[in-house]
Amino acid sequence: MISEYKIALKSIGKYDPNQIEDYITIGGYKSVRKALSIQPEKIIDSVINSGLRGRGGAGFSTGLKEKFTNQSKGIQKFVICNADEGEPGTFKDRVIMEQDPHVLLEGMLISAYAIQATKAYIYIRGEYTESIKKLQTALKQANEKGFIGKNIFNSGFDLDFEIKLGAGSYLCGEELTLLESLEGKRGYPRIKPPFPAEKGLFGKPTLVNNVETFAHIPYIIEKGAEHYKSMGTDDSPGTKIFTISGDVKKPGYYETEMGVSLRELIYDFAGGIKDNKDFYAAILGGAAGTFVNETVLDTPMAYDTLKEKGAVLGSGAIMIMSEGRSLFDMTNSILEFFKHESCGKCVPCRIGMPQLLLIMENVKNNKLERLEALNLLLNESEYMAKSSLCPLGQSPILPIKSLKQYFENQF
Repeated sequence: MISEYKIALKSIGKYDPNQIEDYITIGGYKSVRKALSIQPEKIIDSVINSGLRGRGGAGFSTGLKEKFTNQSKGIQKFVICNADEGEPGTFKDRVIMEQDPHVLLEGMLISAYAIQATKAYIYIRGEYTESIKKLQTALKQANEKGFIGKNIFNSGFDLDFEIKLGAGSYLCGEELTLLESLEGKRGYPRIKPPFPAEKGLFGKPTLVNNVETFAHIPYIIEKGAEHYKSMGTDDSPGTKIFTISGDVKKPGYYETEMGVSLRELIYDFAGGIKDNKDFYAAILGGAAGTFVNETVLDTPMAYDTLKEKGAVLGSGAIMIMSEGRSLFDMTNSILEFFKHESCGKCVPCRIGMPQLLLIMENVKNNKLERLEALNLLLNESEYMAKSSLCPLGQSPILPIKSLKQYFENQF
């Protein structure tokens, strides 16, 4: 039976998150001290060599993002934590912020030093009231200890932190839209390129990572890149937090090495299917994810292995559906969510999302057969994916295409 292996969650339950002294007792901020004695470029090399990939969903190399930001010219640079976490079924970042806020601060401090940033922002969704309180307390105590602010650990490095609250927009979970919101503008998407590493917040080089990604940085500095890379798979080293919900006996969050199978996550961690029913389907990666059937149960949960199956790892959210659940109803719910969250800036998404729901409505009213509707949904979502400005308009293609691949006969 497979067991958990914790990196981002390794200190949870071992100290009172409201007491920085408790965190220091278990080795807190040692990684920051160590990092500040190393050349920034060597820190970046270590993160690159570790193979750490962004845990927000895209899976881009964290070290390369640091390298590109470090190489960009600019008197001022920023480091930003994307703690918006709006993906349905995802609650891993919330767990870290509420139960181990200092590991996030450590990861941001090390990353900021690596790119020589002068200001750090934590952009957090406004509904996360408990997370906000814990972070405010952690920042206050870290500042009193001299762990943030001026001349940190007598290294000559300065870094100020600021918490910014999101206003509830799913779209602001995308890094460029987040930057617009952080600048005080409406949360509309920007066109890429340029990317944040070159021209980010206020036009300055900016490093943007999510909470879980930053939480891995102190461990890499402490244990070394080779140790970190020895875990997980060749293309996806390290560990991942999986948030499992739906028809399982023990829904919750579990951290284990990358490469664990979906079957192991369901039966070894989440206790199996609720009411002793059979497994029917899973949605991997949240609403902007993919449906899979039993043929994927033994596929390693890693970025590239899932991609080969037409699936995505995404944020690590896994929603389980047992026999008797309706794929049609779930798909309709996902599309309603996307329509509600669409900002309306670009025509493909503004017109396309209502069109997708109209197709679903025609099925309900017996004006369309379900299989015909699936083909129409796929055709419309492909247009949206090719022409929308941001990932929201490009997202419906993922669940719809996977329905066609795995459940065409049942749909």
